Amino acid sequence: MKQYGEGNEERCVILGNYIVQNNATVRSTAKQFGISKSTVHQDITTKLEKANKRLYDEVKTVLDKNKQERHIRGGEATKQKYQALKSKKLGVGQK
Repeated sequence: MKQYGEGNEERCVILGNYIVQNNATVRSTAKQFGISKSTVHQDITTKLEKANKRLYDEVKTVLDKNKQERHIRGGEATKQKYQALKSKKLGVGQK
């Protein structure tokens, strides 16, 4: 089992601090700590609220912002995907 921090600091607090300090998503946080997205989500939505309400509010603000921007990131990824496919079909850049 992985050790998360020093002393009795709970994993939910460590995850919350990481999200706030790095403006991170649930997915990137899960990847960084080697745990599932479900575990991160559970820790920050239920356990963190009980452990540290102030940090919970900060994390909620970051995640709400990420949620609002999600459709933009997804749309940009789709655009790039189809531009790459189009370039490949047209042979752009090939001799």
